[in-house]
Amino acid sequence: MSAAIATLFGQHAQVYQAISAEAAGFHQRFVELLNAGAGSYASAEAANANPLQGLLNDINAPFEALLGRPLIGNGADGTPGTGANGQNGGLLWGNGGAGGSGGPGQSGGSGGSGGFLFGDGGRGGTGGNAIGAGVAGFGGNGGNAVGLLGNGGVGGTGGASVNGVGGDGGFGGNGGFLLGNGGIGGAGGNGFVAGWGAAGGNGSSLIYGLGGTGGAGGSSLNFVNGLAGVGGDGGSGGALFNFIGTGADGGAGGAAVGAGNIGGQGGQGGGGGGILFGLGGHGGAGGTALTAGGTGGPGGYGGDNGYVFSDGAGSIYAGGSLFGIGGAGGDGGVAQAGGHGGTGGLGGLGGLVFGLGGHGGNGFGAPGLAFGGNGSQGGYGGLLFGIGGGGGNGGTGVVPGVGGQGGFGGYYLFGPNGANGLPG
Repeated sequence: MSAAIATLFGQHAQVYQAISAEAAGFHQRFVELLNAGAGSYASAEAANANPLQGLLNDINAPFEALLGRPLIGNGADGTPGTGANGQNGGLLWGNGGAGGSGGPGQSGGSGGSGGFLFGDGGRGGTGGNAIGAGVAGFGGNGGNAVGLLGNGGVGGTGGASVNGVGGDGGFGGNGGFLLGNGGIGGAGGNGFVAGWGAAGGNGSSLIYGLGGTGGAGGSSLNFVNGLAGVGGDGGSGGALFNFIGTGADGGAGGAAVGAGNIGGQGGQGGGGGGILFGLGGHGGAGGTALTAGGTGGPGGYGGDNGYVFSDGAGSIYAGGSLFGIGGAGGDGGVAQAGGHGGTGGLGGLGGLVFGLGGHGGNGFGAPGLAFGGNGSQGGYGGLLFGIGGGGGNGGTGVVPGVGGQGGFGGYYLFGPNGANGLPG
C-alpha cells in the first residue's frame, strides 16, 4: 500500500513539473512578444515623428536665417553663469527662454518674449553674488508676453552680498494683449544694504488679466547700520476693455538683524485704474525685526484708484476710476521683545465720483514690546462722494501705539468719514 501511494504522488509531481515548465515557457514567449511589439511601436513613433520634425525645421529655417527667430517653438534658455538673455519664442507660437544666472557680481539675463499669437515670457535670471564686499548683480527682468495670449515672466532674484550691497530684483514681465497675467517681481538680494524687491508686471486689461505681486525686499544681514530692502510695488490688471481695473498686492519688506535696525517698508499696492471701476491692491507688510530691540518695518501704502493734486497755479488734476475701492494699507512689521512694532501703511484712495477708501494698516503689537506700532490713516473715499476708510489699530506695548485717523468721505461734496482706529 505504501509503495502504491508513493508511486501515485511521484507521478503527480512529474505531471506538475511538466505543467510548470510549459507555463514558464509560455511566459517567456509572451514577454518576448510584448518586447517585440514595444520595439515596433517605438520605431513607428520615431518614423512618424521625424518627418514632422523635419517639416517644422524646414518651416523655421528661413525665419531663423532672416530674423534670428523661429516661427514656432520655445526660445532657448540663457547659459547659467553668463547673464545671457533668454531667446525669444517663435514669432507665431512659443514661450520665451529663461535668462541665464549672472556670474559673480553680474546681473542675470532677461527672459525672452513670447510669440505673437501665444507664448509666456521667460523667467529672469538670478543675479550673481558679490565678490567680497562689492555690489551683487541685479535679477534679470521677466520677459513680456507680447502677443495676444500669454503671461509675463517672473523677475529674477537679486544676488547676495554679505558685507556689501545686495542686488535688486528684476521686474515682472507684462501679460498678453488680450489675456494674460503680469509676472511676479523678483525679490531683492540679501546684504549689508539689501536689495529692493521689483515691481510686478501689468496684466492684460482688454479681456482679463491680473497684475503681478511685487517682489519681497532683501534681508539686511549686518547687526550694525544695516539697511533692509523695500518691497516692490504691485502691478495693475483689468478686464473688459479696461472698464474694470485691479491692482496686485505690494511685496513685503525685508527682514533686519540688529537691535538698532529697521525692517524694510512694504511695497505699494497696484492701482485699480479701470475706466468705470477700480480695486486697488493691498500694501505689503513691513519687514520683520529679527533681533530684540529692533523696529519692524512700516507697511506699504494701499493702491489708489484716483488722485488729486495742485500745481503752482492752483489747478486741480484728477484721474482714475469713476467708482472704486482703495487698497488696504499693509500692516506694520513684527518686532521682538524690547523693540518697536512697525507702523501700518496708508489706505488707498477710492474712486473719482464715488468710492470706498482703503483701511489703514494696523500697527504691530505684542506683550514685551517697548513701543507698539501706530495704526495708519484710512484712505479717502470718492473725490465727490464716498465713505472714508477706517483707521488702522495701534499695537500693544509698554507704550501702546496710537490708532489711525479715519479717512475723509466725499472730498468735495459729502460722505461719512471712516472710523478711527483703536489704540493699542
